[in-house]
Amino acid sequence: MSAPAITLVLGGTRSGKSAVAERFVAGYGDDVAYLATAVMNAEDAGFAERIEKHIARRPSTWATVECGVDLPGALLSNPGPVLVDSLGSWVSGHWDFVIEIQPLLDALTERQQPTVIVSEEVGLGVHPPTALGVAFADALGMVNQQVAAVADRVVLVMAGRVLELPNATDISHPGGGR
Repeated sequence: MSAPAITLVLGGTRSGKSAVAERFVAGYGDDVAYLATAVMNAEDAGFAERIEKHIARRPSTWATVECGVDLPGALLSNPGPVLVDSLGSWVSGHWDFVIEIQPLLDALTERQQPTVIVSEEVGLGVHPPTALGVAFADALGMVNQQVAAVADRVVLVMAGRVLELPNATDISHPGGGR
Protein backbone atom coordinates (compact mmCIF):
# COMPACT_ATOMS: atom_id res chain seq x y z
CA MET A 1 0.00 0.00 0.00
CA SER A 2 1.41 3.40 -0.94
CA ALA A 3 1.58 6.28 1.51
CA PRO A 4 -1.03 9.02 1.24
CA ALA A 5 0.24 11.94 -0.79
CA ILE A 6 -1.60 14.57 1.28
CA THR A 7 -2.46 14.16 4.97
CA LEU A 8 -4.36 16.89 6.82
CA VAL A 9 -3.98 16.83 10.61
CA LEU A 10 -6.65 18.89 12.37
CA GLY A 11 -6.90 19.67 16.07
CA GLY A 12 -7.55 22.32 18.65
CA THR A 13 -5.07 24.26 20.74
CA ARG A 14 -2.72 21.94 22.65
CA SER A 15 -4.41 18.86 21.17
CA GLY A 16 -1.09 17.31 20.12
CA LYS A 17 -1.69 17.83 16.40
CA SER A 18 1.85 19.02 15.59
CA ALA A 19 3.47 16.08 17.39
CA VAL A 20 1.16 13.66 15.54
CA ALA A 21 2.01 15.30 12.22
CA GLU A 22 5.72 15.06 13.04
CA ARG A 23 5.36 11.33 13.71
CA PHE A 24 3.50 10.85 10.41
CA VAL A 25 6.10 12.67 8.30
CA ALA A 26 9.03 11.04 10.16
CA GLY A 27 7.90 7.78 8.57
CA TYR A 28 8.97 9.14 5.17
CA GLY A 29 12.66 9.41 6.07
CA ASP A 30 15.15 11.95 7.38
CA ASP A 31 15.07 14.38 4.45
CA VAL A 32 11.99 16.39 5.48
CA ALA A 33 11.33 20.09 4.93
CA TYR A 34 9.42 21.72 7.76
CA LEU A 35 7.47 24.63 6.24
CA ALA A 36 6.82 27.17 8.98
CA THR A 37 4.04 29.59 8.11
CA ALA A 38 4.18 31.68 11.29
CA VAL A 39 6.09 34.93 11.28
CA MET A 40 8.14 35.27 14.43
CA ASN A 41 7.38 38.25 16.65
CA ALA A 42 10.46 38.91 18.80
CA GLU A 43 8.27 40.67 21.40
CA ASP A 44 6.15 37.55 22.02
CA ALA A 45 8.26 35.47 24.42
CA GLY A 46 5.56 32.81 24.82
CA PHE A 47 5.35 32.23 21.07
CA ALA A 48 9.14 32.09 20.82
CA GLU A 49 9.18 29.45 23.56
CA ARG A 50 6.59 27.34 21.68
CA ILE A 51 8.67 27.55 18.52
CA GLU A 52 11.80 26.46 20.40
CA LYS A 53 9.95 23.42 21.79
CA HIS A 54 8.83 22.46 18.27
CA ILE A 55 12.40 22.81 16.96
CA ALA A 56 13.86 20.79 19.85
CA ARG A 57 11.68 17.74 19.18
CA ARG A 58 12.37 17.65 15.42
CA PRO A 59 15.28 15.65 13.99
CA SER A 60 18.30 17.80 13.18
CA THR A 61 18.23 16.48 9.60
CA TRP A 62 14.97 18.29 8.87
CA ALA A 63 15.33 21.59 7.04
CA THR A 64 13.24 24.47 8.38
CA VAL A 65 11.83 26.79 5.73
CA GLU A 66 10.18 29.96 7.04
CA CYS A 67 7.75 30.52 4.18
CA GLY A 68 5.17 32.82 5.76
CA VAL A 69 2.35 33.44 3.29
CA ASP A 70 4.31 32.01 0.32
CA LEU A 71 3.22 28.50 1.20
CA PRO A 72 2.35 27.51 -2.40
CA GLY A 73 5.82 28.56 -3.57
CA ALA A 74 7.52 26.71 -0.71
CA LEU A 75 5.53 23.54 -1.46
CA LEU A 76 6.62 23.61 -5.09
CA SER A 77 10.28 24.41 -4.34
CA ASN A 78 10.77 21.61 -1.79
CA PRO A 79 10.61 18.33 -3.72
CA GLY A 80 10.90 15.87 -0.82
CA PRO A 81 8.46 15.09 2.00
CA VAL A 82 7.18 18.22 3.74
CA LEU A 83 5.40 19.12 6.94
CA VAL A 84 3.37 22.34 6.89
CA ASP A 85 2.75 23.88 10.31
CA SER A 86 0.20 25.46 10.15
CA LEU A 87 -2.69 26.64 7.98
CA GLY A 88 -3.97 28.83 10.81
CA SER A 89 -0.74 30.85 10.82
CA TRP A 90 -0.85 30.98 7.03
CA VAL A 91 -4.40 32.37 7.06
CA SER A 92 -3.56 34.90 9.79
CA GLY A 93 -0.71 36.23 7.64
CA HIS A 94 -3.16 37.40 4.97
CA TRP A 95 -4.63 40.88 5.18
CA ASP A 96 -8.26 40.67 6.34
CA PHE A 97 -7.94 36.88 6.02
CA VAL A 98 -8.67 37.10 2.30
CA ILE A 99 -7.25 33.90 0.84
CA GLU A 100 -6.69 32.98 -2.76
CA ILE A 101 -6.93 29.23 -2.18
CA GLN A 102 -6.42 27.85 -5.69
CA PRO A 103 -2.60 28.33 -5.77
CA LEU A 104 -2.36 26.32 -2.53
CA LEU A 105 -4.61 23.54 -3.83
CA ASP A 106 -2.67 23.41 -7.11
CA ALA A 107 0.67 23.21 -5.29
CA LEU A 108 -0.60 20.42 -3.03
CA THR A 109 -1.96 18.31 -5.87
CA GLU A 110 1.12 18.85 -8.08
CA ARG A 111 3.57 17.56 -5.47
CA GLN A 112 5.02 14.10 -6.04
CA GLN A 113 6.15 13.51 -2.43
CA PRO A 114 4.15 13.16 0.80
CA THR A 115 2.77 16.33 2.34
CA VAL A 116 1.56 16.47 5.94
CA ILE A 117 -0.38 19.62 6.85
CA VAL A 118 -1.28 20.82 10.34
CA SER A 119 -4.30 23.04 10.85
CA GLU A 120 -6.33 24.33 13.72
CA GLU A 121 -9.90 23.06 13.88
CA VAL A 122 -11.84 26.21 14.70
CA GLY A 123 -15.29 24.68 14.54
CA LEU A 124 -15.22 23.06 17.98
CA GLY A 125 -14.46 26.11 20.09
CA VAL A 126 -16.47 28.95 21.50
CA HIS A 127 -18.01 31.27 18.91
CA PRO A 128 -15.55 34.17 18.50
CA PRO A 129 -16.77 37.27 20.36
CA THR A 130 -15.35 39.76 17.83
CA ALA A 131 -15.86 40.41 14.13
CA LEU A 132 -12.14 39.79 13.57
CA GLY A 133 -12.39 36.43 15.33
CA VAL A 134 -15.41 35.45 13.24
CA ALA A 135 -13.61 36.46 10.04
CA PHE A 136 -10.60 34.30 10.99
CA ALA A 137 -12.74 31.29 11.91
CA ASP A 138 -14.72 31.61 8.68
CA ALA A 139 -11.58 31.90 6.54
CA LEU A 140 -9.73 29.03 8.21
CA GLY A 141 -12.84 26.85 8.21
CA MET A 142 -13.18 27.28 4.45
CA VAL A 143 -9.45 26.65 3.89
CA ASN A 144 -9.67 23.47 5.99
CA GLN A 145 -12.66 22.22 3.99
CA GLN A 146 -10.98 22.88 0.66
CA VAL A 147 -7.67 21.30 1.68
CA ALA A 148 -9.56 18.31 3.12
CA ALA A 149 -11.30 17.90 -0.24
CA VAL A 150 -7.94 17.30 -2.00
CA ALA A 151 -6.35 15.35 0.87
CA ASP A 152 -5.93 11.60 0.72
CA ARG A 153 -6.20 11.33 4.51
CA VAL A 154 -7.72 13.61 7.14
CA VAL A 155 -7.33 13.02 10.87
CA LEU A 156 -8.59 14.84 13.93
CA VAL A 157 -6.37 14.94 17.01
CA MET A 158 -8.00 15.31 20.41
CA ALA A 159 -6.06 14.88 23.66
CA GLY A 160 -3.21 13.35 21.67
CA ARG A 161 -5.49 10.68 20.20
CA VAL A 162 -6.02 10.33 16.47
CA LEU A 163 -9.40 9.88 14.81
CA GLU A 164 -9.45 8.99 11.11
CA LEU A 165 -12.11 11.00 9.31
CA PRO A 166 -13.94 9.41 6.37
CA ASN A 167 -14.19 11.08 2.97
CA ALA A 168 -17.38 13.06 2.56
CA THR A 169 -18.33 10.73 -0.31
CA ASP A 170 -18.03 7.71 2.02
CA ILE A 171 -20.76 8.97 4.35
CA SER A 172 -24.19 7.60 3.55
CA HIS A 173 -27.30 9.76 3.58
CA PRO A 174 -29.20 9.33 6.87
CA GLY A 175 -32.45 8.47 5.11
CA GLY A 176 -30.91 6.13 2.53
CA GLY A 177 -29.11 3.63 4.76
CA ARG A 178 -30.02 0.05 5.49
